[in-house]
Amino acid sequence: MRDRAADRLSTLRLIMAAIKDRDIAARGAGEETSGVEDDDILAILAKMVKQRQESARTYEEGGRLDLAERELSEITVIEEFLPKQLSDDEIVEAVKAAVTEVGADSIRDMGKVMGALKAKYTGQMDFGKVGPMVKDQLANG
Repeated sequence: MRDRAADRLSTLRLIMAAIKDRDIAARGAGEETSGVEDDDILAILAKMVKQRQESARTYEEGGRLDLAERELSEITVIEEFLPKQLSDDEIVEAVKAAVTEVGADSIRDMGKVMGALKAKYTGQMDFGKVGPMVKDQLANG
């Protein structure tokens, strides 16, 4: 606030509102928790980034570069709170390790592999892109 960074402050408020909404929803569902867990926060932040990427793409296609820039600047702020994203090579190694770890040998084990990856790498990789990599690894493995 003191830096007069209005865009950053606005994005931080959006993050806090999303976390608070999740907390209220959890309490409404009868879950006795001491607040939103770290994994939930990472999932919220990842979802916010994905939403903004889609919005930015839509704005660019519609010729509204000013709005696309705003979405991209929000992504930058949100990503400050996410763990470092894994490189493609690191993702390939993580997939191989997860396949070995769960003893997967067919495409039917894809759920187990994805579960192991999500448990270890939440917020560090885009699971929408990882799914096809896991499928290829199991088909070729």
